[in-house]
Amino acid sequence: MRSDGMYTEFVPDWDAARYHRVSDPQRSWGLRVLDRLAPRAGERILDIGCGTGRLTSEILARTPGAEVTAVDRSGAMLTQARRSAPEQIRFVQADGTALPFASAFDAVFSTATFHWIDDHPALFSEIHRVLRPDGRLVSQAGGGANLSRLYQHATTVARDQRFARYFERWIDPWTFAGVDDTRDRVAAAGFRQIEVWLEPAPTAFADAQAFAEFTATVCLRVQLARLPDDYQGDYVERITSLAAADDPPFTLDYWRLNIDARK
Repeated sequence: MRSDGMYTEFVPDWDAARYHRVSDPQRSWGLRVLDRLAPRAGERILDIGCGTGRLTSEILARTPGAEVTAVDRSGAMLTQARRSAPEQIRFVQADGTALPFASAFDAVFSTATFHWIDDHPALFSEIHRVLRPDGRLVSQAGGGANLSRLYQHATTVARDQRFARYFERWIDPWTFAGVDDTRDRVAAAGFRQIEVWLEPAPTAFADAQAFAEFTATVCLRVQLARLPDDYQGDYVERITSLAAADDPPFTLDYWRLNIDARK
């Protein structure tokens, strides 16, 4: 149950191997966030929502002297990450609102994760708690009008008679926060030197096949989990057909919410 008393949508685990293969957009955004982090040798860094570890490994590649810990609540993601990441990285299965650490890190880094956590006040309080004095938060997630066009297409298709009964009592499983409410929550958690901003990140795909594979893996997995197996292909195909008529076609309307702050 959410903090506001509403029940959250069931969120299935990821197809981690497939995500590892198609998540180049997330990696590209994350590398720019890593530039902002500018990790230094000797720092203890926590990566929240490490996924398959592509960016976690990059932290260590840029700063071999850093001590890196990565958490994710997905067992599938952590299994995939352990297969390819350097053995120096410590992986822990944990939720961002219940971290098993205390005053342990010089920096918290996170990309493409916070929007999957519904209780943002608890999230920022936990991050503040696990940081050392003067520690910093450097992060990015979906925010604002993130994927509004794609999810409108999904809503349109879900109203079709073939699919409608599977989407009764649908509740969005994501939290795309805005700038002002995020700044207020970060400040309430005790942070200072807070900077929060939104930036557009439209992401184009070469053709219908690439668009369909990416959205099925990353953006529509919760919707697909509601459908029988033999309905899923048709559902994605119909959304892809609507995206073909977008201007430009096969382009996801991503918006990224950036947060920098210090304890």
